[in-house]
Amino acid sequence: MVTDKPGYEHLIQFLTEHLSLFEQSGSGETDKTIGVILEESIAEQIINLCTQHTELEMNHRSMIIREVDGIMYDFQEVLSGVLEKKATAQQAELINEISLLIKNLFDNAIADLLD
Repeated sequence: MVTDKPGYEHLIQFLTEHLSLFEQSGSGETDKTIGVILEESIAEQIINLCTQHTELEMNHRSMIIREVDGIMYDFQEVLSGVLEKKATAQQAELINEISLLIKNLFDNAIADLLD
């Protein structure tokens, strides 16, 4: 649905280009780890996605969940060395931005699917 599209490859590239941000630690740490923020942020956007697209059938929702599992696996692999570190505000902001981009990929895929 999205993981086999060029947009997803660009998203992974975007994350890898910003990996240096995750090597930093410093002031403004949040009370959550990078892994928790990643999970919560992506989950929130997928819930928003499914809420906004009421026309989705159960098989479409299942397909989305399988794709999200793959996305989480990919992102956890890329960030494996820092998942347990407390996130800085900048890291949390980047994760939120990436989550919004993931939702956007799914919004576009759903539009194509339902046309």
